[in-house]
Amino acid sequence: MVEKTIQLTGTSTNSIEDAVNIAVSRAAVTIQSIRQVRVLDINAVIENGAVAQWRVKVDLSFAVQDRLHE
Repeated sequence: MVEKTIQLTGTSTNSIEDAVNIAVSRAAVTIQSIRQVRVLDINAVIENGAVAQWRVKVDLSFAVQDRLHE
């Protein structure tokens, strides 16, 4: 098996976990066989002295599908 890894950034106003889920859910729309996600970086956007958004940078790995040329 071969896996490919891409880097994505998810953003949420609710939580870090939600930001990760948003990144994975969006990727799952067009990518099959997602195997794992690794959080690389977490940032918070501050507005008026409070956290307004959570931003997470993730590596998302998925299996490369074997397809024969027809």
